Amino acid sequence: MTSGPVRVAVTQAEPAWLDLAAGVAKTCELIAQAAQNKAKLIAFPECWIPGYPCWIWNRLLDVELNVAYIKNSLRLDSPELAQIRACAKTHAIAVSMGFSENDNNSIYIAQVCIGPDGEIKSHRRKMKPTHMERTIFGDASGDCFSSVTELPFGRVGHLSCWEHIQPLLKYYTFSQGEDIHVSAWPSLTPHSGKSDLWSMSAEGCQTLSRTYAVESQAFVLHCTALITEKGIEKMGTGGGALMSSRGGGSSAVFGPDGRRLTEPTDDKMETIIYADLDMDQVIAAKMFADATGHYSRPDLMTLNVTKKVKRMVQIEGEDPVNTQVEGTSAETHFIAARSVAKRRLPAENLTWQSYWPLIG
Repeated sequence: MTSGPVRVAVTQAEPAWLDLAAGVAKTCELIAQAAQNKAKLIAFPECWIPGYPCWIWNRLLDVELNVAYIKNSLRLDSPELAQIRACAKTHAIAVSMGFSENDNNSIYIAQVCIGPDGEIKSHRRKMKPTHMERTIFGDASGDCFSSVTELPFGRVGHLSCWEHIQPLLKYYTFSQGEDIHVSAWPSLTPHSGKSDLWSMSAEGCQTLSRTYAVESQAFVLHCTALITEKGIEKMGTGGGALMSSRGGGSSAVFGPDGRRLTEPTDDKMETIIYADLDMDQVIAAKMFADATGHYSRPDLMTLNVTKKVKRMVQIEGEDPVNTQVEGTSAETHFIAARSVAKRRLPAENLTWQSYWPLIG
């Protein structure tokens, strides 16, 4: 963790709905703007590219929009993502971005963290799409756990939307020592005071991000999109239950003790919110309570995590396990592949030094 202040940028903007090229262009414009304002990290909301599929909450099926959405979703190995990576490198700024990931025309709610060197530091998928999201998005496998990465100024992690009500997933995420957490959301409407869930409202979701800050003792960048008449018309959500009126922006930054560090903004206004983070506040908060450190009881409670990425097709004779692991040390890779080596040699006391020639 850096000893000086870290300037961060949190977007509150309307996506370029169902337009991949325009979405990439707008992303690069916002990256450049944040870098010009001395930010070291910029955060984008859930499904920023090609925009959140708002219509799924208003009607059961829309084949035309679904096809357009899939075609304009972002592939991990695409020239479009390469363009965003190049922009991050040019401006020497880290990027946390939510997007709809197209994998052979199946789509997943995904997030990527790009370092200031333009390299992908982490890539993850949402563990479980929420409610109506399951009509178009797939579940993640073990790749949902690739959430936290080391950047020059600290450890940065991110989760999407209602993953912030998943206690076990949250615990695993902040157990990795986050200093800064990106909480990514679509546009969020203020609560109506009627039967709609307060926990799905702008106020409720901000509370979830704020709670995450208190639990993790990390800075939380609460990042939301907004929607205008253009988006409402594009997706035909007028008169619907959600995302049917202008606004929805409620981006904010919360400190490691839960206090709000930025002023509220007009929920209909596109803007970038900036905050200068005093990283010593993370240490001060952890001094009082660290839920995965001195304030934990591993002798009484532990969390088991399976990071294997399971595939539908496994070829006999090939390693059937594709494991997402963090780090690049020999010890880390040894842990991931030890079972493979054991199947090839019956050694019971393999060491990481002897692992390499055994599985080559």
